[in-house]
This record gives sequence, C-alpha cells and structure tokens, in this order.
Amino acid sequence: MGDTVIWLAVLAVILGLLSLVLEIFVFPGFGIAGLTGVILMAWGIVLISTDIVQSLQALVIGITLTIVFFAWGIRQGYKRKLWHRLALNDKQDSEQGYSAAQPELMELLGKEGVAVTKLRPAGAVEIEGKRIDVVTEGGYILPGSAVIVIKVEGSRVVVRPN
Repeated sequence: MGDTVIWLAVLAVILGLLSLVLEIFVFPGFGIAGLTGVILMAWGIVLISTDIVQSLQALVIGITLTIVFFAWGIRQGYKRKLWHRLALNDKQDSEQGYSAAQPELMELLGKEGVAVTKLRPAGAVEIEGKRIDVVTEGGYILPGSAVIVIKVEGSRVVVRPN
C-alpha cells in the first residue's frame, strides 16, 4: 500500500474525529457534521486495511459492540439511578417566586381602565375595581389617563392609551 493511501486514511480518521468533536461541542443534535464524521472515520478504517472483507468485518463488529455497550450503559444507568443525578428534578413552586400564567388575566383583553400610577412603561392600572400591574407599548402614560388592554402574554398585561 502506498504512502499516499495511508496518509489519506489517517487524514480521513482525523477529519472524522474533528467533525464528531464539532458536532458534540459546537453544533447541537446529530446532524450533518456527526454523520460526516462517522462516514469519514469508517472510510479511513476501510482505506487503512489490506483486505476489504476483513476491514468491513471489523467495522461491523465495532458498530455492533458499540450498540451493545450503549444499551448496557443505559440499562445500568436506570438500575443505579444514574439518570436521577443527571436530570433536573426541582419543582418551580410559587413559594420560590415562580408563577404560572393566570387565566383571569385573559379576561382583561379589550377592557378599559384608568392608570393609577405613571406608566413609564411599567406601572399599575385599575380595571373594574382591581389594581393590576401592566406595561405599555413603550410610551409614557400619566396617572388618571384612560387605557385599554391590548395584549396578555402569560402574566404580562400590555395597555395603550384609549
């Protein structure tokens, strides 16, 4: 086998490894870079061998062993509760300051109210006797000005002058 073929095989394996490293640390998911890396590494392994049948057998055995060890590792992870240490199990309680969307705020959409404080752009308005924290579309609204609710996103209520 010539020196050119050996260097080509080594280059293919190195580029394959580089592609896989890029896929793992730079590009999320298993995409084009990962697939290219696997193909380049397999091609490099096939190029470096003297017998094509022997190299393909080694490649198939390697892939099979990889799948078996991966499945074994996942099974051991479940048995030893490894996944519980890797996954985030914290809850987002309201006592800790987390709040979910409030369905009653959706009822405010299109309703009119009066600015209680200066809205620059955040402040408070009174709608149907209830004081509600709101934001404007970006403008400044004086206290006592009439406003209308134009958007509700989660717990964020957006108003504009009416």
